[in-house]
Amino acid sequence: MSKQEILAQVRSAMAELFELDPAAIGLDAHLIEDLDLDSIDAIDMAARLQQLTGRRVPEEALKSLRTVADVVELVHEQLSARAAESVPVKRPA
Repeated sequence: MSKQEILAQVRSAMAELFELDPAAIGLDAHLIEDLDLDSIDAIDMAARLQQLTGRRVPEEALKSLRTVADVVELVHEQLSARAAESVPVKRPA
């Protein structure tokens, strides 16, 4: 999935979860200062990120999120890691 596709999904999820204007959810938007998210919102977002990626998001990674771009990058990394796990390992014959 491309980062643009991830941004579209993140934007849609955040607009739905937090009743935000999708136009306000740009890559450079700060989660706390611009979007007014709080610690309870972070829990809801973590659950939605887990749904999007199919992986548990580490608490340390969640604590480092500052902008929507950070969220998009985290989802991209999680999806890449999941894809790498599903590739079968070829062993020499």
